Amino acid sequence: MMRPSVGIPALLGCCSIVCSASAGGDQAGDTPAGRPGRQVSARLDTQVRITLNYLLYLPKDYGEREAWPLVLFLHGAGERGEDLELVKKHGPPKLVARGREFPFVLVSPQCPRDQWWEPVSLTALLDDLCDHLKIDEDRIYVTGLSMGGFGTWSLAAHTPRRFAAIVPICGGGDPFWAKRIAHLSVWVFHGAKDRVVPLERSQQMVDALKRQQGNVKFTIYPEAGHDSWTETYTNPALYEWLLEQRRKAR
Repeated sequence: MMRPSVGIPALLGCCSIVCSASAGGDQAGDTPAGRPGRQVSARLDTQVRITLNYLLYLPKDYGEREAWPLVLFLHGAGERGEDLELVKKHGPPKLVARGREFPFVLVSPQCPRDQWWEPVSLTALLDDLCDHLKIDEDRIYVTGLSMGGFGTWSLAAHTPRRFAAIVPICGGGDPFWAKRIAHLSVWVFHGAKDRVVPLERSQQMVDALKRQQGNVKFTIYPEAGHDSWTETYTNPALYEWLLEQRRKAR
């Protein structure tokens, strides 16, 4: 399914979400802090603003089709900050910067300095993209490396019915999430000699998915250390497999 397109954001964009409610105690004059010796009702009334800088790649023939697959790429810890050039250091945005063309919309946000990928922020970004771009919402994919691999697992668990497939590279997560994402197509990659994120972190997730009869593939590079992403993202078979996946019926 595709939402109506109402325009194309700039290549450097931001995404914001505002949430509000009303607050108060059970009587006039009550505060959320309550009353000494009593338990009172209260409700938060606030606004939350989410801003993310990101790189946006649109296929050359973007205007010739009604809907396109979308790949969300999550970088590692070393690319955090305010300089989007850092995001081009690895993965699909690196390939695009070198002239590679892809048959999908590629979105590569940048995590702020000293923070980790937050599913709420990434969900807000995806909502905004689907509202403004020609996105096939049955073909949305998430991939990431290292910190982005962890972010891929957590985002999938946060909104498991949104995605068609995920590709976490040298990451990990909570094996309990397997119950939520067993319906997803998953291809996991990890280096056997990784000393930064041990192979066991991916193995635990793969084993948990198999116990749930999940659709999971696991590629281990016997001689690779932490960098298991360079070979992965330059492999045409990855993109062929990815674009074959579609979101499962609810």
